[in-house]
Amino acid sequence: MADFVQVSTATETREQAVELARSVVSGRLAAGAQIIGPVTSAFWHEGEFGTGEEWQLLMKTSDAGYGALEAHLLEHHPWTNPEVVAVPIVAGSATCLRWIETNVAPPAS
Repeated sequence: MADFVQVSTATETREQAVELARSVVSGRLAAGAQIIGPVTSAFWHEGEFGTGEEWQLLMKTSDAGYGALEAHLLEHHPWTNPEVVAVPIVAGSATCLRWIETNVAPPAS
């Protein structure tokens, strides 16, 4: 079975998160995406501490598909330098992992 990752990023607005989710799922770069928010974030930015409200986006893809998903997020994200991170999915139901594998694959021609 292939390896899988959960990728996260955040946006300033719900609409931005929905648009990113739509583009990655319809483009088959991720099998699915959840939008969580608003969440409160605390962070360092340009040497200063800050807090803000964000919308978190969680996406599931294959390890092999991560590069294309990252490139898409970096190109289409509204922020210049967004956080894009992936964590391995170390366990999951066989049907869920098969669903990810099936839905990030290119559609049959």
